[in-house]
Amino acid sequence: MKKVYANADEALDGLLHDGMFIAAGGFGLCGIPELLIDALVKSGVKDLTIASNNCGVDGFGLGKLLDTRQIKKMISSYVGENAEFMRQYLSGELELEFNPQGTLAERMRAGGAGIPGFYTKTGVGTVIADGKEVKNFDGQDYILERGIVADLSIVKAWKADDTGNLVFRKTARNFNPPAAMCGKVCVAEVEEIVPRGSIDPDLIHLPGIYVHRVIQGPHEKRIEQRTTRKRETA
Repeated sequence: MKKVYANADEALDGLLHDGMFIAAGGFGLCGIPELLIDALVKSGVKDLTIASNNCGVDGFGLGKLLDTRQIKKMISSYVGENAEFMRQYLSGELELEFNPQGTLAERMRAGGAGIPGFYTKTGVGTVIADGKEVKNFDGQDYILERGIVADLSIVKAWKADDTGNLVFRKTARNFNPPAAMCGKVCVAEVEEIVPRGSIDPDLIHLPGIYVHRVIQGPHEKRIEQRTTRKRETA
């Protein structure tokens, strides 16, 4: 089965349709699938529901899809760093389902593991619990959260082989593994594709069974919040 594709456009060919549900890896600007996001923008697909920790920044990452009004709903845990995200939400142009960060990660992981739902204490007694089933275990209330199963997962990794085994680099691992797991189809972009068998099995973070298509390409390593100090004089 061919998994390596020439570019993002080819890798997404035949997978996109209006109104689809996409899970996207990344945290802030760390480990985001920027090439696949650009291909989504180019495709013009619209009315998207996207599950991702956040929505990039203004003009970069998933923020590009906000600029083109291709996103209908975000399932996220963080809105900051993106003024357009906040503006669209507050003006009623964008639906938003807030999730605690750990709950969102576990919803993705659960969906990928075939678990339809789980109970958690996180959010009990807050607006997060509104409309959700509450069950008491050992005298403590828990709310039911549903696992996420997306039509498509888009993720960013450091290395892959031609079977789709993935290795993530340091904190870029973040939401990428659970996001990859919960998609009916997963497309990964990587910095390097290495020969089959060259990755130590103990170092594989995500087995290729979860990954259906892979592309390699250059990536722009932006810094979300650049903080510097003046150089001290001798």
